Amino acid sequence: MAVTEIIDVRTTTRAETIDITSLVRAAVKRSGIDDGIAVVFCKHTTAGLTIQENNDPAVKAALIAHLAQAVPHGAGAVSAATNADAHVKSSLIGASLALVVEAGKPVLGTWQAIYFCEFDGPRNRQLLVKVVG
Repeated sequence: MAVTEIIDVRTTTRAETIDITSLVRAAVKRSGIDDGIAVVFCKHTTAGLTIQENNDPAVKAALIAHLAQAVPHGAGAVSAATNADAHVKSSLIGASLALVVEAGKPVLGTWQAIYFCEFDGPRNRQLLVKVVG
């Protein structure tokens, strides 16, 4: 059995991280699947997904800051209006996550959360959560 759900995310700045853990947990619960795999997929080439610490807000800020330092806005650009840096950051972070599902919940470590990473906002974004059991 497999169930797919769409999660809508609205970003408010050019680069940010948004904790989507509760949204993914809710999608997994609604699937009715107790044991299996959940895949979270970002349908965009200038955004991504990661699992990161959820206890210290400085970690989220550091992620964005280090990516900006490694791949600055305008880096490799033909014109100043390009979003080439956002495409590179998306490739570095990745477009999907695979999560183990047990007892109807995604398995995460004590300090782990699921983050949507925006690199070319603000925008309306869509994520797919497919749960297979």
